[in-house]
Amino acid sequence: MKKFLSEAAKVIPSERQKIWFDVNMYAFIHFGVNTFTDREWGLGNEDPMIFNPEKLDCDQWCAALKDGGFKGMVLTCKHHDGFCLWPSKYTEHSVKNSPFKGDVVKMASDACRKYGLKFGIYLSPWDRNSPLYGTDAYNDYFVNQLTELLTEYGEIFYIFFDGACGEGPNGKVQKYDFPRYIETIRKYQPNAVIFNDGGPDVRWVGNEAGKARYSEWAVVPKELCRFAFVQTGKGPLADEGSLDFLHNTDEEIGSLANIMYSSGLTFCPSEIDTSIRKGWFWHKKEDPKSLETLFHIYLTSVGGNASLHLNIPPTTDGLLDERDVKRLKEFGDLVKKEFSRPAGVKTERIGGSDLQPEYRITFDSPKAIKYVVIEEDIAQGQRIESFSIYQENSIKHSFPVYQGTTVGNRKICPLYDPFALQNPLIASGNDLPASLIVKIKASRGEVVLRKLEAYEEINT
Repeated sequence: MKKFLSEAAKVIPSERQKIWFDVNMYAFIHFGVNTFTDREWGLGNEDPMIFNPEKLDCDQWCAALKDGGFKGMVLTCKHHDGFCLWPSKYTEHSVKNSPFKGDVVKMASDACRKYGLKFGIYLSPWDRNSPLYGTDAYNDYFVNQLTELLTEYGEIFYIFFDGACGEGPNGKVQKYDFPRYIETIRKYQPNAVIFNDGGPDVRWVGNEAGKARYSEWAVVPKELCRFAFVQTGKGPLADEGSLDFLHNTDEEIGSLANIMYSSGLTFCPSEIDTSIRKGWFWHKKEDPKSLETLFHIYLTSVGGNASLHLNIPPTTDGLLDERDVKRLKEFGDLVKKEFSRPAGVKTERIGGSDLQPEYRITFDSPKAIKYVVIEEDIAQGQRIESFSIYQENSIKHSFPVYQGTTVGNRKICPLYDPFALQNPLIASGNDLPASLIVKIKASRGEVVLRKLEAYEEINT
Protein backbone atom coordinates (compact mmCIF):
# COMPACT_ATOMS: atom_id res chain seq x y z
CA MET A 1 0.00 0.00 0.00
CA LYS A 2 2.80 2.45 0.90
CA LYS A 3 4.55 1.76 -2.40
CA PHE A 4 1.40 2.50 -4.39
CA LEU A 5 0.68 5.73 -2.46
CA SER A 6 4.27 6.80 -3.07
CA GLU A 7 3.75 6.25 -6.80
CA ALA A 8 0.37 8.04 -6.71
CA ALA A 9 2.01 11.05 -5.06
CA LYS A 10 4.45 11.34 -7.97
CA VAL A 11 1.95 11.35 -10.84
CA ILE A 12 2.65 14.68 -12.55
CA PRO A 13 1.33 16.84 -15.41
CA SER A 14 2.98 17.25 -18.79
CA GLU A 15 4.33 20.64 -19.79
CA ARG A 16 1.25 21.24 -21.98
CA GLN A 17 -1.04 20.46 -19.01
CA LYS A 18 0.83 22.89 -16.75
CA ILE A 19 0.42 25.64 -19.36
CA TRP A 20 -3.29 24.76 -19.70
CA PHE A 21 -3.74 25.08 -15.93
CA ASP A 22 -2.15 28.54 -16.05
CA VAL A 23 -4.70 29.65 -18.66
CA ASN A 24 -7.46 28.95 -16.09
CA MET A 25 -10.33 30.42 -18.12
CA TYR A 26 -11.06 30.27 -21.83
CA ALA A 27 -14.21 30.97 -23.80
CA PHE A 28 -16.23 28.68 -26.05
CA ILE A 29 -17.68 30.29 -29.18
CA HIS A 30 -20.60 28.24 -30.56
CA PHE A 31 -21.33 29.69 -33.98
CA GLY A 32 -22.62 28.22 -37.24
CA VAL A 33 -25.81 27.40 -39.13
CA ASN A 34 -27.58 26.66 -35.83
CA THR A 35 -27.24 30.36 -35.03
CA PHE A 36 -29.54 31.06 -38.00
CA THR A 37 -31.98 28.16 -37.54
CA ASP A 38 -32.44 28.72 -33.77
CA ARG A 39 -31.41 25.11 -33.08
CA GLU A 40 -28.94 23.50 -30.71
CA TRP A 41 -28.19 20.47 -32.91
CA GLY A 42 -28.39 20.89 -36.67
CA LEU A 43 -29.69 18.24 -39.05
CA GLY A 44 -26.91 18.38 -41.63
CA ASN A 45 -29.19 19.39 -44.49
CA GLU A 46 -29.09 23.14 -43.89
CA ASP A 47 -28.60 25.36 -46.94
CA PRO A 48 -25.21 27.16 -46.64
CA MET A 49 -26.96 30.27 -47.99
CA ILE A 50 -28.49 30.88 -44.55
CA PHE A 51 -25.08 31.65 -43.05
CA ASN A 52 -24.61 35.39 -43.47
CA PRO A 53 -23.34 37.26 -40.37
CA GLU A 54 -23.25 40.71 -41.95
CA LYS A 55 -21.52 42.46 -39.02
CA LEU A 56 -19.08 39.71 -38.02
CA ASP A 57 -16.35 41.23 -35.84
CA CYS A 58 -13.99 38.83 -34.10
CA ASP A 59 -12.18 41.81 -32.56
CA GLN A 60 -15.41 42.56 -30.67
CA TRP A 61 -15.43 38.98 -29.38
CA CYS A 62 -11.85 39.18 -28.17
CA ALA A 63 -12.20 42.59 -26.55
CA ALA A 64 -15.18 41.34 -24.54
CA LEU A 65 -13.30 38.19 -23.51
CA LYS A 66 -10.32 40.25 -22.33
CA ASP A 67 -12.68 42.39 -20.24
CA GLY A 68 -13.99 39.17 -18.67
CA GLY A 69 -10.51 38.01 -17.72
CA PHE A 70 -10.36 35.16 -20.24
CA LYS A 71 -7.02 34.08 -21.69
CA GLY A 72 -8.16 31.96 -24.61
CA MET A 73 -10.94 31.27 -27.09
CA VAL A 74 -12.16 28.00 -28.64
CA LEU A 75 -14.20 28.18 -31.86
CA THR A 76 -16.69 25.55 -33.05
CA CYS A 77 -15.09 25.16 -36.47
CA LYS A 78 -17.54 22.36 -37.29
CA HIS A 79 -20.51 21.27 -35.20
CA HIS A 80 -22.61 18.10 -35.59
CA ASP A 81 -24.35 19.51 -38.69
CA GLY A 82 -21.06 19.28 -40.61
CA PHE A 83 -21.02 22.94 -41.72
CA CYS A 84 -17.43 24.22 -41.76
CA LEU A 85 -16.53 27.77 -40.75
CA TRP A 86 -13.47 27.57 -42.98
CA PRO A 87 -13.39 26.84 -46.76
CA SER A 88 -12.42 23.18 -46.39
CA LYS A 89 -11.42 21.56 -49.67
CA TYR A 90 -12.98 18.28 -48.52
CA THR A 91 -16.62 19.40 -48.46
CA GLU A 92 -18.99 21.84 -50.15
CA HIS A 93 -20.91 22.28 -46.89
CA SER A 94 -18.95 25.31 -45.73
CA VAL A 95 -18.62 29.08 -45.73
CA LYS A 96 -17.32 29.01 -49.31
CA ASN A 97 -20.87 28.34 -50.52
CA SER A 98 -22.51 30.93 -48.25
CA PRO A 99 -23.16 34.61 -48.96
CA PHE A 100 -20.53 35.41 -46.31
CA LYS A 101 -17.73 33.42 -47.96
CA GLY A 102 -15.11 34.63 -45.45
CA ASP A 103 -12.89 32.27 -43.44
CA VAL A 104 -14.25 32.60 -39.89
CA VAL A 105 -11.50 30.39 -38.45
CA LYS A 106 -8.80 32.69 -39.84
CA MET A 107 -10.60 35.81 -38.69
CA ALA A 108 -10.99 34.36 -35.18
CA SER A 109 -7.41 33.10 -34.93
CA ASP A 110 -6.01 36.42 -36.20
CA ALA A 111 -8.11 38.37 -33.69
CA CYS A 112 -6.93 36.13 -30.84
CA ARG A 113 -3.30 36.82 -31.66
CA LYS A 114 -4.03 40.54 -31.93
CA TYR A 115 -5.54 40.57 -28.44
CA GLY A 116 -3.04 38.20 -26.84
CA LEU A 117 -5.49 35.31 -26.46
CA LYS A 118 -4.70 31.66 -27.07
CA PHE A 119 -6.67 30.04 -29.89
CA GLY A 120 -8.31 26.64 -29.79
CA ILE A 121 -10.62 24.60 -32.00
CA TYR A 122 -13.69 22.39 -31.67
CA LEU A 123 -14.13 19.86 -34.46
CA SER A 124 -17.14 17.60 -34.02
CA PRO A 125 -16.43 13.96 -34.87
CA TRP A 126 -20.15 13.56 -35.54
CA ASP A 127 -21.02 14.86 -39.01
CA ARG A 128 -24.67 14.68 -40.09
CA ASN A 129 -23.88 16.03 -43.56
CA SER A 130 -21.00 13.86 -44.77
CA PRO A 131 -22.08 10.83 -46.87
CA LEU A 132 -18.96 9.06 -45.58
CA TYR A 133 -20.16 9.07 -41.98
CA GLY A 134 -20.60 5.51 -40.73
CA THR A 135 -17.85 4.08 -42.96
CA ASP A 136 -14.12 3.51 -42.55
CA ALA A 137 -13.48 6.25 -45.10
CA TYR A 138 -14.95 8.84 -42.74
CA ASN A 139 -11.92 8.68 -40.46
CA ASP A 140 -9.74 9.66 -43.43
CA TYR A 141 -12.12 12.55 -44.15
CA PHE A 142 -12.03 13.68 -40.53
CA VAL A 143 -8.23 13.53 -40.30
CA ASN A 144 -7.96 15.54 -43.52
CA GLN A 145 -10.14 18.30 -42.08
CA LEU A 146 -8.31 18.15 -38.76
CA THR A 147 -5.00 18.52 -40.59
CA GLU A 148 -6.28 21.63 -42.40
CA LEU A 149 -7.07 23.27 -39.07
CA LEU A 150 -3.81 22.19 -37.45
CA THR A 151 -1.58 23.42 -40.26
CA GLU A 152 -3.20 26.58 -41.66
CA TYR A 153 -4.08 28.73 -38.63
CA GLY A 154 -0.93 29.13 -36.55
CA GLU A 155 -0.39 27.86 -33.04
CA ILE A 156 -3.33 26.07 -31.43
CA PHE A 157 -3.36 25.57 -27.67
CA TYR A 158 -6.40 23.33 -27.32
CA ILE A 159 -8.56 20.88 -29.29
CA PHE A 160 -12.03 19.85 -28.08
CA PHE A 161 -13.56 16.49 -29.06
CA ASP A 162 -16.96 15.56 -27.67
CA GLY A 163 -18.47 12.09 -27.71
CA ALA A 164 -21.66 12.73 -29.69
CA CYS A 165 -22.13 9.86 -32.12
CA GLY A 166 -24.81 8.46 -34.40
CA GLU A 167 -28.16 9.35 -35.89
CA GLY A 168 -30.42 7.51 -33.47
CA PRO A 169 -31.50 3.89 -32.96
CA ASN A 170 -31.67 3.15 -36.70
CA GLY A 171 -29.08 5.63 -37.88
CA LYS A 172 -25.45 5.46 -38.93
CA VAL A 173 -22.91 4.97 -36.16
CA GLN A 174 -19.26 5.83 -36.67
CA LYS A 175 -16.36 4.23 -34.84
CA TYR A 176 -14.06 7.17 -34.20
CA ASP A 177 -10.33 6.52 -34.54
CA PHE A 178 -9.27 8.69 -31.59
CA PRO A 179 -5.73 7.23 -31.41
CA ARG A 180 -5.20 8.39 -34.99
CA TYR A 181 -6.72 11.81 -34.26
CA ILE A 182 -4.42 12.20 -31.25
CA GLU A 183 -1.38 11.12 -33.29
CA THR A 184 -2.23 13.74 -35.93
CA ILE A 185 -2.46 16.49 -33.32
CA ARG A 186 0.82 15.49 -31.69
CA LYS A 187 2.47 15.61 -35.12
CA TYR A 188 1.34 19.11 -36.10
CA GLN A 189 0.56 20.81 -32.77
CA PRO A 190 2.61 18.99 -30.10
CA ASN A 191 1.97 21.65 -27.45
CA ALA A 192 -1.83 21.55 -27.74
CA VAL A 193 -3.90 19.91 -25.02
CA ILE A 194 -6.64 17.54 -26.12
CA PHE A 195 -10.05 17.43 -24.44
CA ASN A 196 -11.88 14.12 -24.68
CA ASP A 197 -13.91 11.89 -22.36
CA GLY A 198 -11.00 9.45 -22.29
CA GLY A 199 -8.18 12.00 -22.19
CA PRO A 200 -5.33 12.19 -23.02
CA ASP A 201 -4.87 15.66 -21.51
CA VAL A 202 -8.18 17.07 -20.22
CA ARG A 203 -11.44 15.32 -19.35
CA TRP A 204 -15.07 16.35 -18.98
CA VAL A 205 -16.29 17.13 -15.46
CA GLY A 206 -19.47 15.15 -16.18
CA ASN A 207 -22.13 17.85 -16.64
CA GLU A 208 -22.80 21.07 -18.57
CA ALA A 209 -24.42 22.97 -15.71
CA GLY A 210 -21.20 24.35 -14.23
CA LYS A 211 -21.38 22.00 -11.24
CA ALA A 212 -18.05 21.04 -9.73
CA ARG A 213 -17.11 18.08 -7.56
CA TYR A 214 -16.46 18.65 -3.88
CA SER A 215 -13.20 16.70 -4.29
CA GLU A 216 -11.55 17.09 -7.69
CA TRP A 217 -8.53 14.91 -8.43
CA ALA A 218 -6.31 15.34 -11.48
CA VAL A 219 -4.75 11.97 -10.61
CA VAL A 220 -7.30 9.42 -11.82
CA PRO A 221 -7.52 5.72 -12.77
CA LYS A 222 -6.51 4.82 -16.30
CA GLU A 223 -9.83 2.99 -16.57
CA LEU A 224 -11.43 6.44 -16.86
CA CYS A 225 -8.85 8.09 -19.13
CA ARG A 226 -7.78 5.33 -21.47
CA PHE A 227 -5.81 7.64 -23.79
CA ALA A 228 -3.73 9.23 -21.02
CA PHE A 229 -0.19 8.22 -20.09
CA VAL A 230 -0.09 5.72 -17.20
CA GLN A 231 2.45 6.67 -14.52
CA THR A 232 2.05 3.99 -11.82
CA GLY A 233 1.72 0.30 -11.30
CA LYS A 234 -1.58 -1.26 -10.31
CA GLY A 235 -3.32 -0.60 -7.01
CA PRO A 236 -3.10 -3.05 -4.10
CA LEU A 237 -6.66 -4.30 -4.71
CA ALA A 238 -6.56 -4.31 -8.52
CA ASP A 239 -6.76 -8.10 -8.65
CA GLU A 240 -9.72 -8.13 -6.28
CA GLY A 241 -12.13 -5.97 -8.29
CA SER A 242 -12.76 -3.77 -11.31
CA LEU A 243 -13.29 -0.10 -12.16
CA ASP A 244 -15.26 -0.78 -15.34
CA PHE A 245 -18.13 1.23 -13.85
CA LEU A 246 -16.19 4.51 -13.77
CA HIS A 247 -17.65 7.43 -15.71
CA ASN A 248 -16.98 11.16 -15.73
CA THR A 249 -20.30 11.73 -13.96
CA ASP A 250 -19.10 9.80 -10.87
CA GLU A 251 -18.35 11.91 -7.80
CA GLU A 252 -15.52 9.80 -6.34
CA ILE A 253 -13.28 9.39 -9.38
CA GLY A 254 -9.92 9.95 -7.70
CA SER A 255 -10.71 8.88 -4.15
CA LEU A 256 -8.46 6.47 -2.31
CA ALA A 257 -11.27 3.90 -2.25
CA ASN A 258 -11.35 3.91 -6.07
CA ILE A 259 -7.69 4.14 -6.99
CA MET A 260 -6.78 1.08 -4.89
CA TYR A 261 -8.68 -1.00 -7.47
CA SER A 262 -7.04 0.67 -10.48
CA SER A 263 -4.56 -1.00 -12.79
CA GLY A 264 -2.67 2.31 -13.02
CA LEU A 265 -3.01 6.07 -12.54
CA THR A 266 -2.81 8.97 -14.99
CA PHE A 267 -2.72 12.75 -14.71
CA CYS A 268 -5.85 14.01 -16.48
CA PRO A 269 -7.58 17.04 -14.87
CA SER A 270 -11.14 18.12 -15.53
CA GLU A 271 -12.71 21.05 -17.30
CA ILE A 272 -16.00 22.66 -16.37
CA ASP A 273 -17.66 23.59 -19.65
CA THR A 274 -20.91 25.50 -19.43
CA SER A 275 -22.68 28.32 -21.22
CA ILE A 276 -23.33 31.89 -20.15
CA ARG A 277 -26.92 31.19 -21.26
CA LYS A 278 -29.21 28.19 -21.12
CA GLY A 279 -28.24 27.05 -24.62
CA TRP A 280 -24.92 26.72 -26.44
CA PHE A 281 -25.97 28.60 -29.58
CA TRP A 282 -27.49 32.09 -29.48
CA HIS A 283 -31.24 32.34 -28.98
CA LYS A 284 -32.74 35.81 -28.81
CA LYS A 285 -35.11 35.02 -25.93
CA GLU A 286 -32.39 33.77 -23.60
CA ASP A 287 -30.65 35.97 -21.04
CA PRO A 288 -27.22 35.45 -19.49
CA LYS A 289 -26.79 33.74 -16.15
CA SER A 290 -26.64 35.98 -13.10
CA LEU A 291 -23.34 37.44 -11.96
CA GLU A 292 -23.68 35.53 -8.70
CA THR A 293 -24.04 32.22 -10.58
CA LEU A 294 -21.03 32.88 -12.81
CA PHE A 295 -18.85 33.85 -9.85
CA HIS A 296 -19.84 30.69 -7.97
CA ILE A 297 -18.86 28.64 -11.02
CA TYR A 298 -15.51 30.45 -11.07
CA LEU A 299 -14.83 29.70 -7.40
CA THR A 300 -15.56 26.00 -7.84
CA SER A 301 -13.81 25.50 -11.20
CA VAL A 302 -10.69 27.68 -11.35
CA GLY A 303 -10.80 27.54 -7.55
CA GLY A 304 -11.41 23.79 -7.48
CA ASN A 305 -8.47 22.20 -9.35
CA ALA A 306 -10.23 22.48 -12.72
CA SER A 307 -10.59 25.05 -15.49
CA LEU A 308 -13.54 27.13 -16.69
CA HIS A 309 -14.63 26.87 -20.34
CA LEU A 310 -17.48 29.37 -20.62
CA ASN A 311 -19.51 29.54 -23.81
CA ILE A 312 -20.52 32.96 -25.20
CA PRO A 313 -22.43 32.56 -28.50
CA PRO A 314 -22.43 35.23 -31.24
CA THR A 315 -25.71 36.49 -32.70
CA THR A 316 -26.90 36.22 -36.32
CA ASP A 317 -25.09 39.52 -36.93
CA GLY A 318 -21.81 37.89 -35.91
CA LEU A 319 -21.42 39.93 -32.73
CA LEU A 320 -21.57 38.92 -29.10
CA ASP A 321 -24.91 39.93 -27.60
CA GLU A 322 -24.59 43.19 -25.65
CA ARG A 323 -26.30 41.54 -22.68
CA ASP A 324 -23.51 38.97 -22.58
CA VAL A 325 -20.81 41.59 -23.14
CA LYS A 326 -22.11 43.54 -20.15
CA ARG A 327 -22.19 40.41 -17.96
CA LEU A 328 -18.65 39.46 -19.00
CA LYS A 329 -17.38 42.90 -17.96
CA GLU A 330 -19.17 42.63 -14.63
CA PHE A 331 -17.73 39.17 -14.10
CA GLY A 332 -14.16 40.21 -14.91
CA ASP A 333 -14.41 43.25 -12.65
CA LEU A 334 -15.79 41.15 -9.78
CA VAL A 335 -13.02 38.56 -9.98
CA LYS A 336 -10.37 41.30 -9.99
CA LYS A 337 -12.01 43.10 -7.08
CA GLU A 338 -12.47 40.03 -4.88
CA PHE A 339 -8.80 39.10 -5.16
CA SER A 340 -7.31 42.58 -5.25
CA ARG A 341 -6.12 42.82 -1.65
CA PRO A 342 -3.77 40.07 -0.46
CA ALA A 343 -3.58 40.23 3.32
CA GLY A 344 -0.73 37.97 4.33
CA VAL A 345 2.25 39.67 5.92
CA LYS A 346 4.06 36.48 6.91
CA THR A 347 3.46 32.87 5.94
CA GLU A 348 5.47 30.15 7.65
CA ARG A 349 5.38 26.47 8.44
CA ILE A 350 5.03 26.10 12.20
CA GLY A 351 4.97 22.35 12.76
CA GLY A 352 3.57 18.99 11.86
CA SER A 353 5.10 16.25 9.73
CA ASP A 354 5.83 16.15 6.00
CA LEU A 355 2.42 14.52 5.42
CA GLN A 356 0.56 16.69 7.97
CA PRO A 357 2.28 20.08 7.98
CA GLU A 358 0.83 23.13 9.69
CA TYR A 359 1.19 26.72 8.48
CA ARG A 360 0.41 30.14 9.93
CA ILE A 361 -0.55 33.27 7.97
CA THR A 362 0.10 36.31 10.19
CA PHE A 363 -1.35 39.78 9.54
CA ASP A 364 0.08 43.14 10.59
CA SER A 365 -3.27 43.84 12.31
CA PRO A 366 -6.58 41.94 12.73
CA LYS A 367 -8.36 41.83 9.36
CA ALA A 368 -11.61 40.68 7.80
CA ILE A 369 -10.47 37.77 5.64
CA LYS A 370 -12.80 36.51 2.91
CA TYR A 371 -10.71 33.92 1.02
CA VAL A 372 -7.67 31.74 1.45
CA VAL A 373 -6.02 30.46 -1.73
CA ILE A 374 -3.90 27.31 -1.56
CA GLU A 375 -1.88 25.89 -4.44
CA GLU A 376 0.13 22.70 -4.50
CA ASP A 377 3.23 22.49 -6.65
CA ILE A 378 1.58 20.03 -9.03
CA ALA A 379 4.83 19.73 -10.99
CA GLN A 380 5.75 17.39 -8.12
CA GLY A 381 2.30 15.79 -7.82
CA GLN A 382 -1.18 16.28 -6.35
CA ARG A 383 -1.10 14.93 -2.81
CA ILE A 384 -3.39 16.64 -0.30
CA GLU A 385 -6.43 14.58 0.74
CA SER A 386 -7.92 16.88 3.40
CA PHE A 387 -7.20 20.12 5.29
CA SER A 388 -8.74 22.67 7.63
CA ILE A 389 -8.29 26.38 8.19
CA TYR A 390 -8.55 27.81 11.70
CA GLN A 391 -8.92 31.40 12.84
CA GLU A 392 -6.80 32.82 15.65
CA ASN A 393 -8.07 35.93 17.39
CA SER A 394 -6.57 38.25 20.01
CA ILE A 395 -7.10 35.78 22.84
CA LYS A 396 -5.52 32.94 20.83
CA HIS A 397 -8.63 30.80 20.55
CA SER A 398 -8.76 28.78 17.31
CA PHE A 399 -11.99 28.40 15.38
CA PRO A 400 -12.48 26.35 12.17
CA VAL A 401 -13.48 28.62 9.30
CA TYR A 402 -13.07 26.18 6.40
CA GLN A 403 -12.73 22.44 5.93
CA GLY A 404 -11.78 20.93 2.59
CA THR A 405 -10.47 17.86 0.85
CA THR A 406 -8.36 18.11 -2.33
CA VAL A 407 -6.23 21.12 -3.33
CA GLY A 408 -4.24 20.49 -6.51
CA ASN A 409 -3.44 23.39 -8.83
CA ARG A 410 -5.60 25.90 -6.95
CA LYS A 411 -8.14 25.81 -4.15
CA ILE A 412 -10.11 28.97 -3.36
CA CYS A 413 -11.53 28.72 0.15
CA PRO A 414 -14.33 31.18 1.01
CA LEU A 415 -14.15 31.44 4.80
CA TYR A 416 -17.32 31.15 6.87
CA ASP A 417 -18.44 32.47 10.22
CA PRO A 418 -17.45 29.85 12.82
CA PHE A 419 -20.39 30.89 14.99
CA ALA A 420 -23.07 30.81 12.29
CA LEU A 421 -24.42 27.45 13.48
CA GLN A 422 -24.01 28.02 17.20
CA ASN A 423 -26.86 28.55 19.65
CA PRO A 424 -27.20 32.37 19.75
CA LEU A 425 -27.89 32.21 23.51
CA ILE A 426 -24.46 30.74 24.25
CA ALA A 427 -22.30 31.99 21.37
CA SER A 428 -19.87 34.63 22.59
CA GLY A 429 -19.21 36.28 19.24
CA ASN A 430 -15.91 36.71 17.50
CA ASP A 431 -13.43 39.42 16.60
CA LEU A 432 -11.26 39.75 13.51
CA PRO A 433 -8.44 37.23 13.17
CA ALA A 434 -4.85 38.20 13.89
CA SER A 435 -3.70 35.07 12.06
CA LEU A 436 -4.92 31.91 10.33
CA ILE A 437 -3.72 28.36 10.77
CA VAL A 438 -3.79 25.98 7.80
CA LYS A 439 -3.46 22.34 8.84
CA ILE A 440 -3.05 19.55 6.32
CA LYS A 441 -4.81 16.54 7.83
CA ALA A 442 -4.00 13.87 5.24
CA SER A 443 -1.70 13.62 2.24
CA ARG A 444 -0.43 10.91 -0.11
CA GLY A 445 3.13 12.24 0.08
CA GLU A 446 5.22 15.14 1.28
CA VAL A 447 3.20 18.34 0.94
CA VAL A 448 4.80 20.93 -1.35
CA LEU A 449 2.90 24.21 -1.62
CA ARG A 450 3.37 26.77 -4.39
CA LYS A 451 1.14 29.41 -2.84
CA LEU A 452 -0.65 30.13 0.43
CA GLU A 453 -2.36 33.53 0.60
CA ALA A 454 -5.26 35.23 2.36
CA TYR A 455 -7.40 37.97 0.79
CA GLU A 456 -9.23 40.72 2.63
CA GLU A 457 -12.92 41.38 2.21
CA ILE A 458 -13.50 44.41 -0.02
CA ASN A 459 -16.39 46.64 1.00
CA THR A 460 -17.55 48.96 -1.79
